[in-house]
Amino acid sequence: MLKNNVIMVVNPVSGGLDKALLVDQVSHYAQQLNLNLMCFETTGVNDLANIREYYKQFHPERVLIAGGDGTIKIVAEALEHEDVIFGILPVGSSNGLATDLGLVKSPDENIAIAFQNHFVSIDCIRINNKMCIHLSDLGLNAELIKNYEKSAIRGKLGYALQVFKTLLNAGKSFLVHAKVNQQLIKTKARMIVIANSQKYGTGVMINPIGIMGDGKFELIILKKITLGIFTRIVLGKITESSNAVLVVSTDNAHIEINRPINFQIDGEYYGKETELHISILPRKLKVAMLKV
Repeated sequence: MLKNNVIMVVNPVSGGLDKALLVDQVSHYAQQLNLNLMCFETTGVNDLANIREYYKQFHPERVLIAGGDGTIKIVAEALEHEDVIFGILPVGSSNGLATDLGLVKSPDENIAIAFQNHFVSIDCIRINNKMCIHLSDLGLNAELIKNYEKSAIRGKLGYALQVFKTLLNAGKSFLVHAKVNQQLIKTKARMIVIANSQKYGTGVMINPIGIMGDGKFELIILKKITLGIFTRIVLGKITESSNAVLVVSTDNAHIEINRPINFQIDGEYYGKETELHISILPRKLKVAMLKV
């Protein structure tokens, strides 16, 4: 019987974990289903083009992704014009998308789900011609990610060690001009979150009203970062707009900032930006899920 192909894209450094055992488990599961598994390891060099070529070479019926939010973003962007179901194996430093989808389970459970034929279609966001599948932001968190990427310590411990350094060296607020829902918003901010989903990979709730398939994303403008605001974030009450926080749901936005500010997409640092063009890509990504 002819075997169908399945590609497994593996980020070998995500989460600071060895992926060899996971690859063996997935390979064994694929053999039981009479599927032919091929593994592609990301290197950080020409991954987008190389993943596209790998896909064209093997024409898989499914693509598995072993990594975190950043790895999912790379694969989704590389294959955004292909009609394929993605199986998520969350083994990254940041697994926010998997957390929101309820996919943070045991390895065996995640593998079984990744091969399911049932799927959900979720939105993605286009930001300056780059794809975002989960959460992006300008300001403090992006600076934290920049510091983390320079650190030799990976995983959640690496994030934790950079928090104090980032807050200690945090710069001043920046001036924002945002065109959203035919309105102009002008304010000072310490951080702007562009949220397709609800939680950061750490489990911290930033956008309780986020729904990944509603054709909308949320702008969360944090004008101040105080203990009270932090408490509201932890309690999932950040959506209450106030003098310190502004939340807007939309499908399109244009943001201008008065000076270059650190920027990240799905846990990957992308330098500094002064302008963002943002739009929704409705129901763009098919993710394998258990049928409820």
